[in-house]
Amino acid sequence: MIPQLNVTRRNFLAAAATAVSATTSCFARDWSGKEPIRYPDPDIRSLDPRFDKYKIGNTQIKRLWTGALWAEGVAWSGVGRFLLWSDIPNNRQMRWLEEDSHVSVFRSPSGNSNGNTFDWQGRQISCEHGGRRVVRYELNGSTTVLAENWEGKPFNAPNDVVVHPDGGIWFTDPGYGSMGNYEGNKGELQIKEAVYRIDPATAKIQLVTDDNHKPNGICFSPDYKKLYISDTGGPDPKGIKIYDVVEGTKLKGGRLFTNMPLQGSKDGLADGIRTDVDGNLWASAGWGGEGFDGVHIFSPDGTRIGQILLPEPGSNLCFGGARRNRLFVSAGQSVYSIHVEAQGSHVS
Repeated sequence: MIPQLNVTRRNFLAAAATAVSATTSCFARDWSGKEPIRYPDPDIRSLDPRFDKYKIGNTQIKRLWTGALWAEGVAWSGVGRFLLWSDIPNNRQMRWLEEDSHVSVFRSPSGNSNGNTFDWQGRQISCEHGGRRVVRYELNGSTTVLAENWEGKPFNAPNDVVVHPDGGIWFTDPGYGSMGNYEGNKGELQIKEAVYRIDPATAKIQLVTDDNHKPNGICFSPDYKKLYISDTGGPDPKGIKIYDVVEGTKLKGGRLFTNMPLQGSKDGLADGIRTDVDGNLWASAGWGGEGFDGVHIFSPDGTRIGQILLPEPGSNLCFGGARRNRLFVSAGQSVYSIHVEAQGSHVS
C-alpha cells in the first residue's frame, strides 16, 4: 500500500520504492540488461524517510563492466568525461568513456595502484601498493613521486587519497597491499598504520593521525571542516570515525561517527567513502553478505538512512557525470553506476 501523499510523479515513484518488499534480492536480477528491472529498483532502499528525496523512481543500478580480480579506486575526470579505476591484482588501471560506454586499459603496469583521485588542476593522483608510494601523473605525461617514506622508512601500502582546496593531499596507509603474495608485494610493515598529509608548498609529509587500526577510506565534509576515516581493522564492530579539521592541516576530537554492521552483527565494514553537498556520507560496504554489501548512506548525525544493494562487496565510490549526480561504485569484480538526487561535494 502506498502512503497518502501530495502526489507528483517523483514522490509517487519514491513512495512505490518504499513499498517494495525488503525480501527482494539483488542476486535475482539480470545484470546484462536483457531482462530490464521493473521500476522502482527494489535494491535502492530507504531505511529512513530522509533518504526518499535522494532516490529516483525511474532509474536503475547498472553494471558498467565486470572482469577485474579486485576493482578499487573509482575516480571521475570531469574534463575527460571518463571514469577511472584500479584492478589491483592485475596491475592495471581501467577507463570507462561516458559518450559510448567503451572500456579499455588506461595504464599498465600501474604499480598495483589502489585509490585514485584528481586534484584541482585535473591531474591524477594514485596510491601504489607496489612502490609503497603516492604518485601524481603530470599533464605532460611524466610521473612525480609525492610520498614514498616516513622518517626514512617505507610506507606500508598507501590506500586511498583526497585533496583539500589548499592543495594538501591526504592519504591513508593501512598496509593491505603488503600483507600477502596476491599482488606480489609481500613485505613487513615497518611503520604504524596512519593517515598523512602532503603540504602543497613544501612537499613535507605530516602524520595527522595514527589512532586507527587500519585507516582505509577517507573523505572531507562539504565545508572541509570535518574528516571521515573508515577503519577496517582492530576489534569488531568496524566503523567510521570523524575528526575536526584545524587550520586545514591538523585533526582533533576524533570520535566514532557510526558502526557499520547491521542488526547487532559483527560482520560488514566500510571501505571508500564520499560526502554529498547536504553532508550525507556515502560508504561502500562489504563483507557483510546479502542484504549488506553495496553502499550505505548516513545522515550528518550518523543515522543509516539508505542502502544500495549489490551482489558483490563494495570497495570504493565517487560521484561523477556532468552534474556530479551519478554515483559510481567499484565492487569486487565489477563497476556499477546509479543516478541519484544527490550531488557529490568533492572534485572526485
